[in-house]
Amino acid sequence: MSAEQSTEQDQLIIDTPLGRIRGIRRPVEGRDDITSFMGIPFAQAPVGDLRFAAPVPADPWDGIRDALAFGPTPQRGDPGVTLIPEPSVPGESTLNLNVTTPAAGDNDAKLPVLVWIHGGGFFSGSPASPWYNSTGFARDGVVTVVVSYRLGFDGFGHIPGAPENRGVRDWLCALEWVRDNIASFGGDPEKVTIAGQSAGGGAALTLLGMPAARGLFRGVISLSGALADVSLPRAKELTTALAESAGVSPDLAGFGSVPEEKLIELQLKNTSLTAKGALQKMLDEGLSLGPIVDGDLLPRPTTEALADGQGNDVPLWLSATDDEFAMAFTKAAKFLRFLPASRMITKMGGTKEARRAWMTHNADVKALGTASVMGRFLTDRMFRVNLAELADLRSGTPTWVSRFSWRSPVFSAAVHCLDVPFFFDCLGSEKVEPLAGPNPPQELADILHASALGFIRDSNPGWGTYTPEAKNTRVFDSHTRTIADGYASVRALRPGAAL
Repeated sequence: MSAEQSTEQDQLIIDTPLGRIRGIRRPVEGRDDITSFMGIPFAQAPVGDLRFAAPVPADPWDGIRDALAFGPTPQRGDPGVTLIPEPSVPGESTLNLNVTTPAAGDNDAKLPVLVWIHGGGFFSGSPASPWYNSTGFARDGVVTVVVSYRLGFDGFGHIPGAPENRGVRDWLCALEWVRDNIASFGGDPEKVTIAGQSAGGGAALTLLGMPAARGLFRGVISLSGALADVSLPRAKELTTALAESAGVSPDLAGFGSVPEEKLIELQLKNTSLTAKGALQKMLDEGLSLGPIVDGDLLPRPTTEALADGQGNDVPLWLSATDDEFAMAFTKAAKFLRFLPASRMITKMGGTKEARRAWMTHNADVKALGTASVMGRFLTDRMFRVNLAELADLRSGTPTWVSRFSWRSPVFSAAVHCLDVPFFFDCLGSEKVEPLAGPNPPQELADILHASALGFIRDSNPGWGTYTPEAKNTRVFDSHTRTIADGYASVRALRPGAAL
């Protein structure tokens, strides 16, 4: 329901530490206690002198603030074809969040809280998605918070004279807002789980490995987590390239003179994966935009921090889809079937010995054709190898591992983002059908969503933890089951693997 369509009977006003706020009631299955509050500022608008500054917490307000429509988004313009509907909303006050709750105004409800960080490669994505702001979790007694953060070079670029990791600081500022304000929405600040998918899953892992985030959450869910951990030299390389493209000095004064729209345009050109060698470099060195290992806010790479025990006492759920990027080769499948799979994956890196061993462990995928092999190999290098490494680092701690293996009839594979509407239990939402087909199984959504509820409520999704001996792995499919060592097939691609 939009703000224009709502009436006073559809609205609810509550008191918060920052002031009174008005939200929209959202009747669900006969319930009338679910309310959404949208576009709540957690920080001041990042414009002018604040554009490249650390976030400044939002000021209190007088009167009643309307939270009846999504606030402005850091994502600008048409994001193009995306698998998740993530609209852009114009405006300056982009550091805002949305809350959907069944207990608005009840400070004593103390419900568990899910804080969702959207994906988009750290340069796109939006908190205004109808999937993230659906009512499934609120219906089941969880307060849902969806946060925004500065994207691209504005959020993650290295700019001499400006603080590093501005987007990461936005996450921290939003979590601090949750700590200080969520009780007014019926949430318990001591029962916060952070979660995200793709870059959002990577963000959740980054926060888990950060000393500065300690105490702001009690659990982490990382779906298809894309860790960045950009090295400072790599970040400086992009800074130099962008400054040269813009014709400005590579510092705060120079970039401050470049309009936001122009900087986004130049950023896209300088980070394109279509340039010769760009994909290979990304697979070998990681993303060029994202959290920077700056020696301060991020003292060291996340994997190193977790290996040394950072966050070992925080429950963690790691998951990925089986064929994240298989859709990249779907249209070329008929042509690719005439080409040998082993030759085609050479361009995606890894040693010859590692690729040969990987092919042996993925004979079932090879039987599906060269396009499937390329999709799985790219998926493993970008997502599943890192997941398996993190799972082994965390084995023996409260860690759960899963795979989403249900194959979309649209792509004939378990592709990137496919698990998200099942996780949120919103299969009836807009634009689910182009991703999951006309009849996605509600039974699978019931199972995955229930696992998420178990983790958020009780820090246990409902199967055995990942241990050095069992390596329990939940496989979400038409027949959901738990198997041993569900990521064994990626082991050949891990650094230092015994082939």
